[in-house]
Amino acid sequence: MNFSNIDIIVFIGYGILIISFGLWMSKEKKGHQKDSKDYFLAGKALPWWAIGASLIAANISAEQFIGMSGSGYAIGLGIASYEWMGGITLILVAKFLLPVFIKKGIFTLPQFLEIRYDSRIRTILAVFWVLLYTFVNLTTVLYLSSLALSLVLGISITQSTIGLALVAVAYSIYGGLKAVAWTDVIQVIFLVFGGLVTTYLALDAVSGGSGPIEGFRVLVEKVPEKFDMILSKDSPFHKDLPGISVLIGGMWIANLSYFGCNQYIIQRALAAKNIGEAQKGLAFAGYLKLLLPLIVVIPGIAAFVLQADVARYDEAYPWLLGNLVPTGIKGLAFAALIAAALSSLSSMMNSTATIFTMDLYKPFINPLASETKLVTVGRLVGLCSVTIAALVAQPLLGGQEQVFQFIQKYTGYVSPGIVVLFLFGLFWKRTTAIAALWTAIASVPVSIAIDLLFPGMPFLDQIGLVFLILAGLISIVSLATQEDNTTKTIEIEPGFFRTTATFNALAMGIVLILGALYAVYW
Repeated sequence: MNFSNIDIIVFIGYGILIISFGLWMSKEKKGHQKDSKDYFLAGKALPWWAIGASLIAANISAEQFIGMSGSGYAIGLGIASYEWMGGITLILVAKFLLPVFIKKGIFTLPQFLEIRYDSRIRTILAVFWVLLYTFVNLTTVLYLSSLALSLVLGISITQSTIGLALVAVAYSIYGGLKAVAWTDVIQVIFLVFGGLVTTYLALDAVSGGSGPIEGFRVLVEKVPEKFDMILSKDSPFHKDLPGISVLIGGMWIANLSYFGCNQYIIQRALAAKNIGEAQKGLAFAGYLKLLLPLIVVIPGIAAFVLQADVARYDEAYPWLLGNLVPTGIKGLAFAALIAAALSSLSSMMNSTATIFTMDLYKPFINPLASETKLVTVGRLVGLCSVTIAALVAQPLLGGQEQVFQFIQKYTGYVSPGIVVLFLFGLFWKRTTAIAALWTAIASVPVSIAIDLLFPGMPFLDQIGLVFLILAGLISIVSLATQEDNTTKTIEIEPGFFRTTATFNALAMGIVLILGALYAVYW
């Protein structure tokens, strides 16, 4: 991609804006020393619109812009199920999980597991999440973003990786979640607007200059198979999206794990002013999820119709940026891609630091650590995690065809066990700590065993099967063990899950829109 001077000014200006705004938001009032609540939970002062925007900015990264566009090129609109079903999952999380988390006043999800079970479960899951965020989430975001940056600017992936990591570190390490969340509000504006510009241009190119609506009609006419939400068994991508079980099987487990039991997503809601703001924030994010396939999937399908000259699927979106976006707008479109990457990187660094500091460092290394010491450790851990991710990104992911599917597969090794622990801990008082411990230990081995025993089974079906096995395990062990857990159970009073009329109306809107979308593109 040849950048004009205007493009370069826009792109560099965006980077300066984000760093400057992040550092400005990080400033504390004179005489106030930043404590752990300020650093890890933004002082528990986030409004609903900041929560929703920050959640989507954290969720949408190069993983979607590059990876999901690549899957759109290969598979089609069916990959949008991850986004659309994510919208309704956010509603369920807001109604049934958030009230408990906020009532308990937790910093981290492992902390909740100790409240419900014991410290062993907290420690195991804390270690799981630190490793997962560092070696899967941070690594994939860095790699995919660096791939795009190198293709567009003509620099090496190593140089791209270092540059992205440095910019993300510049504001997020010092300011913590407050800096991350408030810069995310700006980043999601660039992300959505810049992404829509690319979609508009791609559809306009498909229609030969007759506009995006005509371009969309041409897409549906030329490649109708790309608009099947439910893939048939003879589809070459049935293993990635296994037919009707996408709607009733393992994708529910993957989404519940990601949106309800995932620190770097739920941390924004934990930082809300109150439960009402948190729930409205998740509903707002749900509507943004419904919009995202227009930004990240449709361009991939357009690239397929335009016969993009790509060596691998994940090059589809960079190809669009290089060949369709005119001079003067390239900087804006590329800023949207980098905005998605930076917001996710900063969020993952902060959550990795939060879990390590509050669940491992404070309980086991320095129980008497001061607030200042906790903040310092958090900053160091965030820096270490992104450094490790930068070192392993290219060696680990360089040979993957569809990196988005790589992410789903390997996070799927831990997702079923995590969801079992939370759902049974929340809603079945008989669940014991020893049963939870065995389930946590068995989660990855059972997932690997199912993968080896049934190599031809779609991984979403594998997730569903592992969930059922682990649900059976935790039930049997709980019934077979005697344990006084009366002080550990979650007491749910009548009306505890009652929500406001505003939230209920927003939730119903998402359900109706989803029903219409699946009815049209069944």
